[in-house]
Amino acid sequence: MAEFFPNVPKIVYEGPGSDNPFAFRHYNPDEVVAGKSMREHLKFAAAYWHVMRNELSDPFGAGTALMPWDDGSDSIENALARVPVFFEFLDKIDIDLYCFHDRDISPEGSSLAQTHEYFGKVVDELEKQQKATGKSLLWGTACLFGHPRYAQGASTSPQADVFAYGASQVKHALEATHRLGGTGYVFWGGREGYGSLINTDMKREVDHLARFLHMAVDHAKKIGFEGQFFIEPKPREPSTHQYDSDAAACLNFLREYDLLDHFQLNIETNHATLAGHTMEHELQVAANAGALGSIDANRGDELLGWDTDQFPTDYYLATKIMVEVLKMGGFTKGGLNFDAKRRRESHEPEDLFYAHIGGMDAFARGLKVAAKMEADGKFNDFIKARYSSFDSGVGAEIESGTATLDSLDAYAQGIEPPKLESGRQERLENLLNDYL
Repeated sequence: MAEFFPNVPKIVYEGPGSDNPFAFRHYNPDEVVAGKSMREHLKFAAAYWHVMRNELSDPFGAGTALMPWDDGSDSIENALARVPVFFEFLDKIDIDLYCFHDRDISPEGSSLAQTHEYFGKVVDELEKQQKATGKSLLWGTACLFGHPRYAQGASTSPQADVFAYGASQVKHALEATHRLGGTGYVFWGGREGYGSLINTDMKREVDHLARFLHMAVDHAKKIGFEGQFFIEPKPREPSTHQYDSDAAACLNFLREYDLLDHFQLNIETNHATLAGHTMEHELQVAANAGALGSIDANRGDELLGWDTDQFPTDYYLATKIMVEVLKMGGFTKGGLNFDAKRRRESHEPEDLFYAHIGGMDAFARGLKVAAKMEADGKFNDFIKARYSSFDSGVGAEIESGTATLDSLDAYAQGIEPPKLESGRQERLENLLNDYL
């Protein structure tokens, strides 16, 4: 069997003292933390589109990535040739799961029928590799944003034929995800939004988006797919405004169109940044609604205004993310997908490994710190005490719904003016630093 990464050994845990760049310092997959192994807690997944297809281009320059296994063509033969390369990568980096877009794994054909034929051939190969290696699919999705036909959206396109074409792609991508044992299916509305309201019937477009998602729910029931549907929020870029702009907007949409029972959210750090939120905020909004399902693990650059999708190496960020994951009881059908790419300057195949090692170590360290914080309970105890006035008396009446404006007026007139207690933000920030 050909070896596509001959300069890279299988990556194993060597501990914090190791100076081996091809080793984990914190990610020890079998180490038990808070009752489960790191492997079970973190559920790392690799993104096919970044590992195998990202040429490392940007708006100002051509791609720099060296991919000696790729002949540069958009042929079905080249698509099939990439599959064993990807599974060698998964084996050497010790990642069990992966995610894909349909057009990342297979090309467009000369007709829609040929496009689906090509897709089926690559899915056949993915299935063979999964059986041979024990690797699994976390989630699949359809690329309804890359081709020029989707320049004005797919499910929100003003043209019904484009809507139908997108529906055909979703049907086949959903069926492939089901066949490959995927535990989820994601809708990422890359162009489901508008550039200007001057030419847009927003109400009609959002209605069409909801109809599209209901069709997917119905088809999942028809084929017996029991995986979780996810929506991935993103505010803009390339659209001026996208209908899935942030977690709150997605939840409002799902409630309005009677879809909340069928969908959870796949939250991405870089998208939270673009929405003007912290990742903590987006995770908590989703979790508070019982809708936090999966996470795209990356980060953005606050000095740049687009999706830089950098690898997550910030231990503070990883810790804060893992606090929220532990609070919700861990992942069920979701996981941590490295929707992240190397920097354009990091173009050699070995850089794929360095990048993932850094991200995996960051989340492993974050998991251990988050588990200790949760076990100690200092942050939770402080927050509970801060809101303790709502546990009894008039506060309990407010929360139970028995208080009225009349009753609160009478109560307020019989007490001394309230004195606020300190929020102790700096003290808690110092405490977080102590853990790290």
